[in-house]
Amino acid sequence: MISVNEFKNGLTIEVNNELWRVIEFQHVKPGKGSAFVRSKLKNLRTGAVQEKTFRSTEKVQPAQIDNKKMQYLYADGDNYVFMDTTTYEQISLPRENIGDALKYLTENMEVNIIMHGGETLGIELPNVVDLKVKATEPGIKGDTSSGGSKPATMETGLVVQVPFFVNEGDVLTINTVDGTYSSRANK
Repeated sequence: MISVNEFKNGLTIEVNNELWRVIEFQHVKPGKGSAFVRSKLKNLRTGAVQEKTFRSTEKVQPAQIDNKKMQYLYADGDNYVFMDTTTYEQISLPRENIGDALKYLTENMEVNIIMHGGETLGIELPNVVDLKVKATEPGIKGDTSSGGSKPATMETGLVVQVPFFVNEGDVLTINTVDGTYSSRANK
């Protein structure tokens, strides 16, 4: 058991037989009354985000989460096949376990598979990925890098706002945390 005063972003805990990852937390010491910890937690099974307040004296059970580095191979209907690059063991995950990460997933990409006691909870993407522009309006001569943006559809179907100078076929670095354009990829 750990004290709620030891919360860190990314810590995984068990509360009411559910697995939660701490997204944000704040220690609050009001002028009157006892201190408490206000937290924002993400359910690792459902993806739901919930705010929860703990008394500063409470203790919670840390969850044993295993991250296994695996490579995405291919889609098989509504299942997605991943391979452990050291043992060549393959696992198949349903679309529901992957969720919004599908917008960033390309063949041969290495991701972390999140597991708890043999149960696969989902995948964790790198912070940035390189994706190819499949479709966008052509740029107009005279457009500058700071002159606004236009929508671009990436190879995975993700739509991102990009600067006017970006063309079809360009490879861009996309932030997977908020789905925004970062830069052109160095390739």
